[in-house]
Amino acid sequence: MQSKTKKYFGLFLLIILSFATGFIVKSTDEVVITNIMITEAGNLIGLQFTTKEKDSMQVLLKEQLDYYKTIRDTKLKNSVVPAVSFNPIPIGFKNTNKKSSLNLSDYSNVIMPKDINDLAYYSIGQLSELLKTKKVTSTELTKMYLGRLKKFDPDLNCIITLTEELAFEQAKKADENFEKGIVLSPLQGIPYGVKDLLSTKNYKTTWGAMPYKDQYIDEDAEVVKKLNKAGAVLVAKLTLGALAMDDYWFGGRTRNPWDTSKGSSGSSAGPASAVSAGLVPFAIGTETWGSIISPSTVCGVSGLRPTYGRVSRTGAMALSWSMDKIGSICRNAEDLAIVFNSIYGNDLQDQTLYDYPFNYSNKIDFKKLKIGYLKNDFDKKYDFKLHDSLTLNTLKKLGADLIPIELPDIPVNAIQIILTAEAGAAFDDLTLSGRDDLLTRQGKYEWSNIFRASRFIPAVEYVNANRIRFLLIQKMYELMQKIDFYISPSWEGNNLLLTNLTGNPSVVVPNGFSKDGTPTSITFTGRLFDEGLIISAAKFFQDATNFHLKHPEMFK
Repeated sequence: MQSKTKKYFGLFLLIILSFATGFIVKSTDEVVITNIMITEAGNLIGLQFTTKEKDSMQVLLKEQLDYYKTIRDTKLKNSVVPAVSFNPIPIGFKNTNKKSSLNLSDYSNVIMPKDINDLAYYSIGQLSELLKTKKVTSTELTKMYLGRLKKFDPDLNCIITLTEELAFEQAKKADENFEKGIVLSPLQGIPYGVKDLLSTKNYKTTWGAMPYKDQYIDEDAEVVKKLNKAGAVLVAKLTLGALAMDDYWFGGRTRNPWDTSKGSSGSSAGPASAVSAGLVPFAIGTETWGSIISPSTVCGVSGLRPTYGRVSRTGAMALSWSMDKIGSICRNAEDLAIVFNSIYGNDLQDQTLYDYPFNYSNKIDFKKLKIGYLKNDFDKKYDFKLHDSLTLNTLKKLGADLIPIELPDIPVNAIQIILTAEAGAAFDDLTLSGRDDLLTRQGKYEWSNIFRASRFIPAVEYVNANRIRFLLIQKMYELMQKIDFYISPSWEGNNLLLTNLTGNPSVVVPNGFSKDGTPTSITFTGRLFDEGLIISAAKFFQDATNFHLKHPEMFK
């Protein structure tokens, strides 16, 4: 027998154990279940059974193996969702927000520079004003940003595909609308990039991974459709760590503009790198467990991870159906509101969405709000402690009466098996076919090995992990009833994993620089579906500081 049998991977352990213990396996289709096999398999999952119990189990285990074969013979695309959906809504939850107009800042004083290249780091709000007043055209902006993408990608390795032909078509259409006095949204005529796990017509969607590097999914993801409707201009499909992990993809590693000897973190590696270097005004990323927060942190940009169920995932690669979220990476907090206002909302294909309004105002009064902070986490010794302490002082000066809080005492690290199990299912065919060997990275903690190990997560433990998750959601809801939002270190403690499990929204913005000159960040976390408030709070902080206005020297 070959050392690596993958035809029926779920049988792999049982077959190996049979040979090791001297029992005979007739074929990969006819496995003789033995008590020794049950004992060894039980050891893997921490369970022991009596001899009588094992005798009784043999028939059922063989039946289950037959069921597994039938299931594996049913080919499932990554886009096929489970019939069971995650519900992030706690008992007693009521959303009382009524839809109001988007209350943006006044950008009427923005001045067009003599050199169009100086627009590279202008915000969406500023660029939108220049476009509406016809001081620059979308075609000119698009040409400028495409030029920067081509010039600096060799240093950053952040592009998978340029969508140049489409970009000029969309820019031309935007300019025609401006000439007619038609303004679809503040994003009209604004170039942007998307993480290359979102499908697009006529362009490859590679998921950053070697097995899919030539993959075409000839339809636009719902987020791309919404941005098209808003008049935005897609200029590039940007890198992601292979299958949404880290910053290594089939073309190498995406670099951090602040220090190109380092990676940009992941998995929204390309979006964060490109926005940081002024190659696009904004980009669309995704997060399952830190994939917007982390690259936004190290690249010194502003990132929004919305509430679970806010933004359609139709046309997006699935990694974890109950944890995946689509958000944006921008120059500043208010830009996050502008983009989010165009991408959130219902979609007939994605049944996990919730129809709640989004409200944002550029004005906020900290004195009227109950603002929490994770005291125990801030009190620890960690890399960003100095900058975070200064941030807390700044917030106090702005009127915040910070209330010490602690997150629910739930074993969130243990229930991360929810993500692992769902990821293994999402890429079941990759594992069974043996094509996981094509993934560039093959370490113990890389996807290829995680997918294999996920096959041994018992269904019972997956279900019970979700039951614990239900308790976590209720306790988190109780906590959020006491405050309007809270502040936390971006990486310290369990906040990042916990809030990805509960579905609460977070905004991350830069708040300083580490000893090596790379950016640091702070995180604002809000109630479910209350993205507007935490974006307003982050903007208030940014208005009092200038960290978001600093840019890497090499790319100015």
